[in-house]
Amino acid sequence: MITRTRYNPKEIESKWQAQWEAQNLYHAADDSPEQKFYHLVMFPYPSGDLHMGHWYNYSPFDAYGRFKRMQGYNVMQPIGFDAFGLPAENAAIKRGIQARTWTLANIENMRKQLRAMGAQWDWQREVVTCLPDYYKWTQWLFLQFYKHGLAYRTKAPANWCPSCHTTLANEQVLGDGTCERCGSVVIRKEIDQWLLKISSYAERLLDFSEVIDWPEKTIIMQRNWIGRSEGAEIRFTAEIDGQHEEIPVFTTRPDTVYGVTFFVLAPEHPWVEKITTPEQRAVVEAYVEEARRMTEIERMSTEKDKSGVFTGGYVTNPLNGEQVPVWIADYVLMGYGAGAIMGVPAHDQRDFEFARKFDIPIREVIRPADEEPSDPSTWEEAHSHLGVMVNSGPFDGTPADQAIKQVTRHLEERGIGKYMVTYRLRDWLISRQRYWGAPIPVVYCPKDGMQPVPEEQLPVWLPENVQFKSTGESPLRYEADFLNTTCPVCGGPATREADTMDTFIDSSWYYLRYADPHNEQQAWSPEKLQKWAPVDQYVGGVEHAILHLLYSRFFVKALHDMGHLNFDEPFLRLFHQGMVLGSDGQKMSKSRGNVEAPDKYVEKYGADTVRCYMMFIGPFEAGGSFKAENLEGVWRFLNRVWSLVGETGIGSKASEGESAESKAIERLRHKTIKRVTDDLSGFRFNTALAAMMEYNNALIKQQNEPVASSAAYRRAVETLLQLLAPLAPHIAEELWNQMGHSESIHTTSWPSYDEAMTQDETFTLVVQVNGKVRERIEVAANIGEEEVRKTALASPKVLSFIGETTVQKVIYIPGRLVNIVVRNK
Repeated sequence: MITRTRYNPKEIESKWQAQWEAQNLYHAADDSPEQKFYHLVMFPYPSGDLHMGHWYNYSPFDAYGRFKRMQGYNVMQPIGFDAFGLPAENAAIKRGIQARTWTLANIENMRKQLRAMGAQWDWQREVVTCLPDYYKWTQWLFLQFYKHGLAYRTKAPANWCPSCHTTLANEQVLGDGTCERCGSVVIRKEIDQWLLKISSYAERLLDFSEVIDWPEKTIIMQRNWIGRSEGAEIRFTAEIDGQHEEIPVFTTRPDTVYGVTFFVLAPEHPWVEKITTPEQRAVVEAYVEEARRMTEIERMSTEKDKSGVFTGGYVTNPLNGEQVPVWIADYVLMGYGAGAIMGVPAHDQRDFEFARKFDIPIREVIRPADEEPSDPSTWEEAHSHLGVMVNSGPFDGTPADQAIKQVTRHLEERGIGKYMVTYRLRDWLISRQRYWGAPIPVVYCPKDGMQPVPEEQLPVWLPENVQFKSTGESPLRYEADFLNTTCPVCGGPATREADTMDTFIDSSWYYLRYADPHNEQQAWSPEKLQKWAPVDQYVGGVEHAILHLLYSRFFVKALHDMGHLNFDEPFLRLFHQGMVLGSDGQKMSKSRGNVEAPDKYVEKYGADTVRCYMMFIGPFEAGGSFKAENLEGVWRFLNRVWSLVGETGIGSKASEGESAESKAIERLRHKTIKRVTDDLSGFRFNTALAAMMEYNNALIKQQNEPVASSAAYRRAVETLLQLLAPLAPHIAEELWNQMGHSESIHTTSWPSYDEAMTQDETFTLVVQVNGKVRERIEVAANIGEEEVRKTALASPKVLSFIGETTVQKVIYIPGRLVNIVVRNK
């Protein structure tokens, strides 16, 4: 019998964490003969402390990685820190310290917390994005995009946060038009900025054929964000200053072109100045200035009242020659299509509302075949259906299934339009007017203009000690040692680009660096990357569907085309964890006062209890509420496991004799292995734990019986520890060691099961007479229907209920029950 001791998680967890690290147990060797499994979780931002949200994400994630390791895979499970970003800069300003100092201190604290979790992190592969050995290669990647025409600089309207003094990508502006970081109202501002041509990859980003297993909702979100539309480009014309000019518009409904009664330009459109008449210039300029102060979110809101101004100018409809008045309206954006739309109020609700407000004619040109003509002035809303073309000149009577194709072909034949596919996706704005980010490796020379920094001169060092302005402007603009440099072409004086890169650049390739994190000569060795990439299993929040996940796919596809990668999808399998809520059922947030830190619970119950509880609160993809009092239930379970091993007479020389009890335990063992294996494979950690709890209870019931001295019982207990090891690694390791094993439980093979042993030899047959239960009989699992009939009718108890009646029929539901239907003679 094993000497009884008290379960002391604080003692055993620190002991085993030290041993695992000393043994280098979780380092994934590049030369291992085992099949690789790249297991990755989205790396954290070093805010200073882990919270229960991190534990909810990382605990099941780590359990799955440990499970795969025991299945025989060479699991690479790295960790790092997404360490650049505006919060560090704001914290530095607020606290009067340097961003680097604040960030690295937070990282060190989070390292300790991550180690306390007991996860199988491969610390030898750690990356920290704010250190030069990482951002050197971020800059190198920028240069590759620049060389291949995928990075460019332009002056264009951008989302501008007046508080953070920086540009924001559309995805970083919340639905209410505020900055996601500080909550200030975002405005539009025209500045020089750097962009990446993600739009060039729109069609390929719609293709998920190389992705093995992604959530359908994420695929749909990306497809909707990319927003592919098929239609036609139609070239309207105008006479401006004696010149014949064309202005194209895109429409998905070229069959409605005869219904155009007005034309709308975005306020920023270059034609606005050309086409505006002198009489309208003042009101147009005032409207343009007002629109410039609004965010795109505000301008596109369906709840906003329609507004606009007539320019005084006209364009010609190329199909019917009509002169169409040109308006400007803030609901039209330059970034979508050509910044111009043809107004068809009869068949577009947005145009309908605009026309009604400004008393613009509404002309019906599409009508369902079975509908009578009606006056559009009496309509309450636009009729956006397909239908037969009417009031459309030579196309009158064209049916719905032919209308769009026929009009498009006619436009192409006359040279006034063409079939076209457009996308909602726009190029990725990566410039940030802030300090704490990777410097953009470009210089500006008075003689040679804009020049990329030569690769051999990387990294462009980010100054570690800077002075922040009270205005919030980037201090790089005032750091002479950083700003002043020499031109790589002529050697004369030049200035550096003072913008830094969006931090989503860092997270768009970090998973590639993990394969070769200490390479000083390359971003990665092709051989090592080929060994590990792409990622086999990725875990992270669905909130990154159209940010990080889309950007990463773009990066990989572009780098593949450049010849740097031999694959073009970064993550083969993707899983989104749910959200852990506060005890009040609301999202954890400081403003609600319901945020829970794990440290005090780890101190009281141990990491294994907290890990298991986070897996037990609900399905991993659904999330659940953290309730501290419920930790007690998991704590009691682990104590029962501890007692099972410590208080049961399990010797190293257990009896090999077989009995009915030992056979039953062996069958239960196989059943439990199957249940837990299936559950862990499907990320069902809560039900896997439930299966182990049931199994543990069954073993406890027999721990004082003779069967507890059998080899079958010892095997059953060892199996319990192996099944528990991925979820509660410390207690499993300790008890495994106490049972006399010298090797780590985490290096053992995952238990296997015999499918035949998962099936019961017998089952309880419920016998009914006229639908009422009259008997229960234990029968063989493979019993046939005829044998069931004979067995049921042979039961004296059943016969007593049949009596003198006649058996009309016998209904058998296999494996469950038999119903004997009788009637009086």
